[in-house]
Amino acid sequence: MARIGVLRTLEGGCLGFHCPGCNDMHVVRVVPDGGLPCWGFNQNHERPTFTPSVLIRGTWSDPPVTPENIAEWRRAPWPQRKVERVCHSFVTDGQIQFLGDCTHALAGQTVPLTASED
Repeated sequence: MARIGVLRTLEGGCLGFHCPGCNDMHVVRVVPDGGLPCWGFNQNHERPTFTPSVLIRGTWSDPPVTPENIAEWRRAPWPQRKVERVCHSFVTDGQIQFLGDCTHALAGQTVPLTASED
C-alpha cells in the first residue's frame, strides 16, 4: 500500500482515501475487474474525482475498540451495541461533499480530502 498524493494505491485496481467523517479509509475500485463495481477516476492523485457517488453502509460497534483503547478493552471489555452507519459522498476535485443521509457529524458539509496520518 503506497501513498500517492491524498490517495493510497491498493491491490486489485483499488484506491483508498481517508474519510474524516468516519475516521476510516474508504476504498473504490478504479480498474475494471470482471463485473465488480468500478468508479470513474480523473487520474489526479492530489485532487481526485470519483464517479458516481461513494456509498458506504455497515454496522459498527459503539463505543468502538480502537488501537488507542484496545489494551484497556482486553483487560475489561465494555458492552458494545451495534450501530447502523451510512457514509454517502461525492468526491470531486479533491473535496468530499457529504450527503444528507450520512449518519456522522459531517453530513451536509464539504471538506477537502487530506492524506491520512498513518
